[in-house]
Amino acid sequence: MSERKRLMIIDDDPEYVAATRAVLEGAGYETDVAYNPREGLAALRARRHDLLLLDLLMGRGAEGVTVARVIRADAALKKLPILVVTGLRTQLASIFPRRAVHADDIPLDDLVEKPVTPEALLERVAALLHPAATAQPVS
Repeated sequence: MSERKRLMIIDDDPEYVAATRAVLEGAGYETDVAYNPREGLAALRARRHDLLLLDLLMGRGAEGVTVARVIRADAALKKLPILVVTGLRTQLASIFPRRAVHADDIPLDDLVEKPVTPEALLERVAALLHPAATAQPVS
């Protein structure tokens, strides 16, 4: 039997975190939670995780973007897959006003917009954890 995957959620919304955690744990994942970037980064450095679910706007602004950039610059964490789960239109518009967002602006592996259905969330998580198993065959 394979080891259960451990996921980290960094988000400052307790209701969202509780709902997301219930979905993930119901699907067999182990979850850790941090409600702010500082605690989240400390937890990521203290224990191995297989995936990070990250909100962009927390605390004083776009702290989630900073978390993603710190992770990509950290030799021990840089390969950790990052799934941004965010109020996309509202948050991105406030982070990058009056300009288009480019892939290099936020170092992430995938992005979904809140609210996300449990099925869609689990599909994205599975795709990041097991990319070969969820890849579409080439015709």
